[in-house]
Amino acid sequence: MLKGINPILSPDLLKVLMEMGHDDAIVLVDANFTAVRLAQGKPLLRLPGIGMVQAVRAVTSVLPLVADESYPVGFMQVSGSAEGYKSALQREVLALLEPSFLPGQSAQAIERYAFYERTRQAYAIVVTGEMQPFGNFLLRKGVIGENLRP
Repeated sequence: MLKGINPILSPDLLKVLMEMGHDDAIVLVDANFTAVRLAQGKPLLRLPGIGMVQAVRAVTSVLPLVADESYPVGFMQVSGSAEGYKSALQREVLALLEPSFLPGQSAQAIERYAFYERTRQAYAIVVTGEMQPFGNFLLRKGVIGENLRP
């Protein structure tokens, strides 16, 4: 164990988060997601029994969100729903993330099949124990560092 590190963050997950570079994406998905088929050799980690809110809280406790893009976070749009609809889980996770957004940033609703394609391009997939369908989120990694020196 380490001080100040959320115990949900396993050594394997911490390693993956450390390996990711600027603007790499990690996808946190619900237990229903077709992760094995979409992983295609990329890291696939599991957090069984851990809900999405807990998983996102743990990951973002150490992962900075990208600052130079309009959409640091994406989420899977609920199929067949009206534009702008968000499930209770989506609203809860986005409320957790929104304080990290810079002015002009927001989360992007991504159509289901487009979300699958973005998952294929991601650095890693984390399968949570979340049972709510469409409880899938894409987080883009930012940087930690000093401002550029003149």
